[in-house]
Amino acid sequence: MKTAIIFGVNGQDGFYLSMLLQKMEYTVIGISRNGSNTDLTNFESVGELVKNNTPDYIFHLAANSTTRHDALFENHTTISTGTFNILEAVKIYSPKTKVFISGSGLQFVNTEKPIKESDIFEARDPYSVSRIQSVYAARYYRKLGLQVYVGYFFNHDSPRRTERHMAKKISEAVKRIAKGSDEKLEIGDISVIKEWTFAGDVVEGIWTLVLQDKIFEANISSGLGYSIEQWLYVCFGCIGKKWQDHIVLKNDFSPEYKMLVSDPTIINSLGWSPKVPFDEMAKMMINL
Repeated sequence: MKTAIIFGVNGQDGFYLSMLLQKMEYTVIGISRNGSNTDLTNFESVGELVKNNTPDYIFHLAANSTTRHDALFENHTTISTGTFNILEAVKIYSPKTKVFISGSGLQFVNTEKPIKESDIFEARDPYSVSRIQSVYAARYYRKLGLQVYVGYFFNHDSPRRTERHMAKKISEAVKRIAKGSDEKLEIGDISVIKEWTFAGDVVEGIWTLVLQDKIFEANISSGLGYSIEQWLYVCFGCIGKKWQDHIVLKNDFSPEYKMLVSDPTIINSLGWSPKVPFDEMAKMMINL
């Protein structure tokens, strides 16, 4: 029986990865903060799970994807401590298990050029600190003989996003406006450029990475940058309206970055690239 454990199964990535693995007839054990008997932040709990199942794969996707300082301890326990708990449990109880650890483009120095996996890390916020620590943990356990992969994620979206993410915030407003709402959506700097990859494509990139045994770290990303303004244009265009009639800009807003895009050369060399284009994902999120 083929088995995979997904920590963070209720997030968008966990959802699409679970669907992908089930299609390939894997038994998926999904772990989430709610509705699970396993506590990612407790080594004994994680160890018991790994010992009892000896899975083929473990995917650590659990995180509160925010850079806010007030999420400091949550990020540390879920991302950093969670990574150590998984890797140590695998080392002791199931050393043949392949482990995937999620990373982020936000943990690199951002010079507004395409980010490579070899670029320097920058501890710019608590979230980045936790991600950086997890990568070093992965590299350490790799030296101990474990097969530990790191996939660096850049912005990716789907209908399963929450409205605190820009793509979903805009697409949900567009859906309401299409039904007659006269609301005005307030947004900051719409010139910010980032990637808008479909999460369902990203999890296929994860699977591509863990299937091979030579490359252990890769950006799982499109490398294609679009501005928030372009997303507005496409989404409002789907309902035949102009975004300028429904958006209020925050003139005093200062974004975390002006551009965040990747260099996907490594993952492309393994045969993966995203399938869903920018405009098609907009239609998907507006349910057209």
